[in-house]
Amino acid sequence: MAEMIPAWVHGALVPVEKMEAHLKGIKHKAVSVFVLDGDRVLIQRRAAGKYHSAGLWANSCCTHPAWGEKSADCAVRRLREELGISGLYPAFADRIEYRADVGEGMVEHEVVDIFLAYAGPETEVSPNPDEVSDLRWVGVYDLAADVARHPEHYTKWLEIYLSRHMDRIFGAVLRR
Repeated sequence: MAEMIPAWVHGALVPVEKMEAHLKGIKHKAVSVFVLDGDRVLIQRRAAGKYHSAGLWANSCCTHPAWGEKSADCAVRRLREELGISGLYPAFADRIEYRADVGEGMVEHEVVDIFLAYAGPETEVSPNPDEVSDLRWVGVYDLAADVARHPEHYTKWLEIYLSRHMDRIFGAVLRR
């Protein structure tokens, strides 16, 4: 069965098949989570089998909520499905809209609810190999600098988040 996600068609929020949304560049809902430990963020390299942006580094996890699913519930679900993390309750940070060509004839036109989840040294991470090929903890400023120098190593959305919206996403964390 096709995965149905919330998308805007003629101004109304309706269920749309995920691949159709990407192939036609239809504006749709998404969720991105950044797992933080102080000023370090957990990033993942997308698995080689992903349908777009495979092998590129991205934020901790991201997805599209299912039709009828709340963004906060989706964030908790995706932490578990992608990273094997349970017991974290991400806090809403901001909502960002972007549009980007992600290759393979696909366009991400997303309205993204961004969440921050605070991890500690006891947080167990057990990535799903179908989703994630590698993990790395990196300082937020170091990550932003590397994305600016080598954007080809990172997903389009991570580049957009860090080049255009870093203070909106991480401002409160970085001012501590």
